[in-house]
Amino acid sequence: MDTITLNNGVEMPLLGFGVFQITDQEVCRKSVLTALELGYRLVDTAACYGNERAVGSAIAESGIDRADVFVTSKVWIQDAGYERTMASFERTLENLGTDYLDLYLVHMPYGDYHGSWRAMEELEREGRVRAIGVCNFLADRLVDLILSHETTPAVNQMETHPLCQQKALRELQAGYGVAPMAWAPFAEGRRGIFSNETLSEIGSAHRKTAAQVILRWLRQEGVVAIPKSIHEERIAQNLDVDDFELSDAEMATIETMDTGRDLILDIATADEAVRLHGITFEQ
Repeated sequence: MDTITLNNGVEMPLLGFGVFQITDQEVCRKSVLTALELGYRLVDTAACYGNERAVGSAIAESGIDRADVFVTSKVWIQDAGYERTMASFERTLENLGTDYLDLYLVHMPYGDYHGSWRAMEELEREGRVRAIGVCNFLADRLVDLILSHETTPAVNQMETHPLCQQKALRELQAGYGVAPMAWAPFAEGRRGIFSNETLSEIGSAHRKTAAQVILRWLRQEGVVAIPKSIHEERIAQNLDVDDFELSDAEMATIETMDTGRDLILDIATADEAVRLHGITFEQ
């Protein structure tokens, strides 16, 4: 498995398994277990997904040494702030059945995320988290966070796929040493991306699917990807992207697909802020 070195020296797999929207606990457990058995070594979850316990159960059942599985989770808006983040972190560890996280992320740039960041810096200093980062931070809030604290985020997890490539943001992040991580690498199936003519034609040349072409494109761009599936065949297929390489011309063709805007989460709008603040979950 190819890895990326984060800005604090921690090695992170470039391909992982995401569990967003897998709300059935047994389905989540089985899917994560399948992914681990097939060779995935990065699992990405979050407190607000409600499936941390299922993820932890799968990791324990897999028999794989905990040190060999890179586990990521996130703190939600309702737990923003120093004290609430500390409490949320303890619940996350309990849910996952572990005594540390490999990567802990601020899930949204709302609420007292500066307080959350201070808590995360402390957790990293104590060795209870190996690396800390953020999700969905646009350029202004990302730079503000960097300039306001001692620790620069190791990762910014953003909506990233061929239709929303985040080129300007990724270029900015590179200057600060913040690694890009793609959620929804398949754009949640929107705009017929799995049957997209451009991606399908490129895939045919390599005997690969459009989804595999996307994951290979992200790999060559140095972007960590966390595709999600509950189907064993697709979980295996998403892992099978090491035996081909996209040419410069194919990479350039995919670059022309960029719409320059988010398709799923318009994080900068007031309506989105209201909607996301309204999402809460039982703890």
